[in-house]
Amino acid sequence: MSRAAGDIGPSLPTRWIIGIVVGAIFAIPLASTLLYTLQDADGALTLDHWIDLFSAANPSVMNPLTTGLGNSLILAVVTVVIVIVLLAPTMILVNLRFPRMKAVFEFVALLPISIPAIVVVVGLTPIYLQIGRTLGTGAWTLAFAYGVTVLPFAYRSIQASIDAVDLRTLTEASRSLGANWPTVFVTVLVPNLRSGLLAASLISIAVVLGEFTIASLLNRQVLQTALVVVGKIDPYASAIFTLLALTFCFLLLLALGFAARGRSRKVRS
Repeated sequence: MSRAAGDIGPSLPTRWIIGIVVGAIFAIPLASTLLYTLQDADGALTLDHWIDLFSAANPSVMNPLTTGLGNSLILAVVTVVIVIVLLAPTMILVNLRFPRMKAVFEFVALLPISIPAIVVVVGLTPIYLQIGRTLGTGAWTLAFAYGVTVLPFAYRSIQASIDAVDLRTLTEASRSLGANWPTVFVTVLVPNLRSGLLAASLISIAVVLGEFTIASLLNRQVLQTALVVVGKIDPYASAIFTLLALTFCFLLLLALGFAARGRSRKVRS
């Protein structure tokens, strides 16, 4: 089958090769970890490690994991709220009212991705000393640091949706019909930016569930720090919960893909 004259993308066989190579890079470590959890001391395949973990419910293993998972889920929710409530309206305001500041805002938003986590922690340590005195030392306070960490990923996801929508025309049309700014934002802009907001939310959740350095250095217990503690007690339990966490993140990304695909079909129709 010949390719169109204007088609400059990779051919179908090339895309298959790229997909297989990238898939193997991700699948081989996961398959190796799964195989490790299915082997006994003699190397025979067995489900004993999975059955023992969920049937015996060893408190020394389950308590840290339960606490860490609960803290991570709370952090994910608070981080998503920060992204939706603070970042999205700010980006819309910059694009509508201050377009000259767009380049500066983009530079600031993407800057955290170039800063190592250890440097971020060093800078946040004095701030968290004050946060600990005023708000306490609960794990949920990490959401402020995680909000900075996920900023580049959330920014790119939301900005892609903003670039695909004529915000100025939608806003002026809504305002000319008598809608106030909260109504314009909630009923007009948010539905049109749904795919970007959904992508930013799901990516933020995936980043929060996989973050270790900041939580460890600030002495907070989350899922990844709990996995390290459990790994010293029962390495099979740590590997099993790592697989479950990765599976959860993979399902989140699948949900993102289906949601974006459904949105694009509605737009085309």
